[in-house]
Amino acid sequence: MRGIIGLVGLFAVTSLGAQAPRLSAAPSTRATAVVTLTTPRVAGQPAPTPLTIKIDYGQPHARGRNVPTELGTDGTIWRTGANASTTLTTEVDLTIGGTAVPKGSYSLYTIRERGTYYLIINRNTGQWGTEYDASKDLARVVLTAATRPSALESFQIALVPAADAPARGALTLLWGTLTLSTEWTVR
Repeated sequence: MRGIIGLVGLFAVTSLGAQAPRLSAAPSTRATAVVTLTTPRVAGQPAPTPLTIKIDYGQPHARGRNVPTELGTDGTIWRTGANASTTLTTEVDLTIGGTAVPKGSYSLYTIRERGTYYLIINRNTGQWGTEYDASKDLARVVLTAATRPSALESFQIALVPAADAPARGALTLLWGTLTLSTEWTVR
């Protein structure tokens, strides 16, 4: 009798284990690019609170897709990431690609028109990534396009500080063999 109860118990545990869902990685992840801006400390004074420039975005992965082909269609707005809209939050006034961007929060989109890529800085925030409203655009900034020698699997946004001055640098969008970039400067 004990053997039968033991077999029934083993069967029940095995059946429950077989029914457990398998974990899988999400098709996209979240990523953040941050630049921290500091001011010199004054002797005898508390350290100043650093200010930040932050870009929060959904990070899609190529997973076999030809990324330049997908981003290379003229006239198609891309949410510059995956899922929820990509958000730029700056605690300082900036110039991005020659355009004044007051401190605040913005959504970022990308478009290619007549072979030229543009970064769209949009005043609307918090929406799903495909809910684009052109009437809320602050600016469209020309992006410099280049080809990478090898493909990058996961989309990446970076705020790269310049070596000679911490209050300026490059904003880069990298995916597949495509690199898009523009300059940013604190005003």
